[in-house]
Amino acid sequence: MNRFCVLIYPEFSLQEITCLTSVLSVWFGEKIDFIASENKEYYSEEGVCVLPAKTVENANISDYDCVILPGTINPLLALYDKKLMDFLKSGADTDVVFAAISSAPVLLAKAGILKGKKFTAGFFMQMADTFSFVEKENFIHKSVVCDGNVITGIGMFFREFAESVLRRFGYDIGQNFMRYRPEDYSEKELEFYWTDEEYSEFLEELKEYTEQTEAS
Repeated sequence: MNRFCVLIYPEFSLQEITCLTSVLSVWFGEKIDFIASENKEYYSEEGVCVLPAKTVENANISDYDCVILPGTINPLLALYDKKLMDFLKSGADTDVVFAAISSAPVLLAKAGILKGKKFTAGFFMQMADTFSFVEKENFIHKSVVCDGNVITGIGMFFREFAESVLRRFGYDIGQNFMRYRPEDYSEKELEFYWTDEEYSEFLEELKEYTEQTEAS
């Protein structure tokens, strides 16, 4: 089992990482810790309320094989969060894989994790001009860029980003990861059935609910 965590901060984007996190948890049964600088509710840019499992103060970055950083519509809130940045800086000289999408690579840049590494990002180029810690000469304008222990991607390429992370950790996701088009399937192929064992398990679970309802 690999150990994954997701850093969350105000206005983070769930949409950019759920392709990755859902495959990790649903397909492969991986547990993912959601970590933030404060033990409080955080709202994603989609308006979803998330409560972190841990704070950066009671988490050790080296306990994880991969740290996932979602993009955020307002990266300044995370960029000037000292606790969050100190947590990231503690992983600068480790073998932890950092996977950052959209605007999140700017956080890695400030933490020194992108130093000397090729990367891509979804933030506006003026941001790269504003912050001296962003090494513009290493900014590669591609969908996903992998360099050493860092994987970066542009938000609109969330599937390719997810695929890069999953393949980095050796997960068997086939040759056409989420690339099939609806017209590639027949109606018969879009009929889904449980196995007899799975259906029996469902009926047993359903029985518990119906008995509780009848009892009340």
